[in-house]
Amino acid sequence: MRNIWTIARREYRHYFISPIAYIVALLILLVMGIYFLLVLYQSSLMAFYGGATPPETSDLLGLMPFMLLFAGPALTMRLLADEHRTGTLELLLTAPIRDAELIIGKWLGAFLFVLTIIAITLIFPIILHFWLVDPGIDQVLMLSTYLGIILVSGVFLAIGTAISAIFKNQFAALFATLVALFFMWYLIGWPAYVMPSGGEIFRFLGLSDHYFNGFASGSVDVSDIIYYVSLIIFNLFVGTTAIEMRRWQ
Repeated sequence: MRNIWTIARREYRHYFISPIAYIVALLILLVMGIYFLLVLYQSSLMAFYGGATPPETSDLLGLMPFMLLFAGPALTMRLLADEHRTGTLELLLTAPIRDAELIIGKWLGAFLFVLTIIAITLIFPIILHFWLVDPGIDQVLMLSTYLGIILVSGVFLAIGTAISAIFKNQFAALFATLVALFFMWYLIGWPAYVMPSGGEIFRFLGLSDHYFNGFASGSVDVSDIIYYVSLIIFNLFVGTTAIEMRRWQ
């Protein structure tokens, strides 16, 4: 456990000296800020015509999964691929740490950085709850939406970490992670809408269905949590296997 925390802390600190991490954080917060203002503008415009409903947390965070879909590959592409390029991966493999500890520590460092960004976005529902919406927003919906965002980001980063462990080039890892995330978020559930029967398995495998029909609607289902946690564990296992294969090359 100490090795995992040491690696995670090192990676977390590295993000604060990385220009790419600052660009990613700035873009997410800037886009979310603009989107927040647009949601407020639309709500006030509808209120002027007498048909407004107070904006909810799920409305404010509607773009967050889409932003994380691009942020995840950018934040994970260098985790292990760059270690291989610079030759430091060999040094890590000779250190007294397990392969699983290396992968989990790398993923955890990226996850903590994304959690920092997500925590900053809490300012938007706080503003709504205390200053703009009376008697306040639905706090259950807010908690379930943020739980969904946290789990989705964990899966995105786990997939990115696994792919970064497979590839030697960080830009190849970036492209492969983008393709994998787009497939898992948008495409894998598509057959469910065109198949007359037997398509439910594809809808279940889709990342987006568990988020939008579950957490973003205020419903926290244990099966959805298990689904996301299982994907995180599976991808961390894939990354660990990739490192073990490199060790024996």
